Amino acid sequence: MPIIPSKRRPNPVDPAVDAVPAGLRIGAAFSWRILIVVAALALVVALVVLLQDIVVPFLIALLLCALLAPMSAFLQRHRWPKWLAVLSSLVVVVLVIGTLALIVTAQIRYDLPSLEHRLHKTVLSLQALLDSEPFGITIKDVNHWVSTGSAYLQSHASSIASGFQEAGSGAVHALEGLFIVVFTTIFVLIDGRRIWGWVVRLFPRRARPRIEAAGDAGWHTLTSFIRVQLVVAVTDALGVVIGALILQVPLAIPIGVIVFLGAFVPVVGAIVAGSVAVVIALVFNGWVAALFMLGVVVLVQQLESHVLHPFLTGTAVKVHPLGVVLGVTAGTTIAGVVGAFFAVPFIATVNAMVTAAAAWRPDDAVAASGSGSAPADPDHGGVQS
Repeated sequence: MPIIPSKRRPNPVDPAVDAVPAGLRIGAAFSWRILIVVAALALVVALVVLLQDIVVPFLIALLLCALLAPMSAFLQRHRWPKWLAVLSSLVVVVLVIGTLALIVTAQIRYDLPSLEHRLHKTVLSLQALLDSEPFGITIKDVNHWVSTGSAYLQSHASSIASGFQEAGSGAVHALEGLFIVVFTTIFVLIDGRRIWGWVVRLFPRRARPRIEAAGDAGWHTLTSFIRVQLVVAVTDALGVVIGALILQVPLAIPIGVIVFLGAFVPVVGAIVAGSVAVVIALVFNGWVAALFMLGVVVLVQQLESHVLHPFLTGTAVKVHPLGVVLGVTAGTTIAGVVGAFFAVPFIATVNAMVTAAAAWRPDDAVAASGSGSAPADPDHGGVQS
């Protein structure tokens, strides 16, 4: 019996679908998925803004843990009890901050009489300059502006009082934030690996090894970033302080502290801290000292950009300079100084986590389990105390 092949009729094609070009269909498919991702990110940002009194101290505690975890791990490897290693690390931080505060206070008290004399001479010189052409601003004009400002303050005393009340409320929030920072730091240093394991278990079972690898890579990048920034900040501060002492600029130690703190905000922090040093030199030592101080600041920044960062960072923190600039700008736009401070470590950590998650393969988990290796400690990239 001959076999007659069946002829299937082709499925009718929807004319509306056929009329849409393939490129447009692919673009539409990408677009609605991108919109969902953007909406999810917007929801996350809104929650962060709503819970900023909790989120910001928590992030500060994570940075502090990234700084202290290697010290705690070093002490534990030398047979220190975990609680004593964690406590010793925290005591070291408190002693360093307290010593800096005492040195800054002592220098301000020591330089205060000289500063008053120099400031008086600067004000007289400024008055003489303003009184001359082309400004033509006399003492009578200045007194008139002062009286006008006093009248304005008296008429708006209620709003000023409410501002002081808001400042008091801000102080209370600052104390609450300090409480969160201290306790988060202690618990993460003591039980960081177990906390991270609990977070990983919130994800589906098949995704947990990939999330674990991403967390290890992110923690390694964060600790490397903090170490690099600490060395860079200390170097910048020492360079500016030495330059200020040579030029006999007052408040050299407070200027160094400002430069040290500003170094943790890339690009923007260096500019602001350097401008503070130059302005102090201009006010109290004249324009010649200010020019030399500007040269010192530029030299220190060039040393940081072309020597310290390439030598210390290496491949640990892979963030392009354009990403740093755009990230700091976006962080400043979204959250002001706090956003600028957290922008670069956030970008570096997320970039490392995404890269590690994308590069992870199931064979990596088999190899890790077969080798019987222990979880990594914080000094080598793990989220563990």
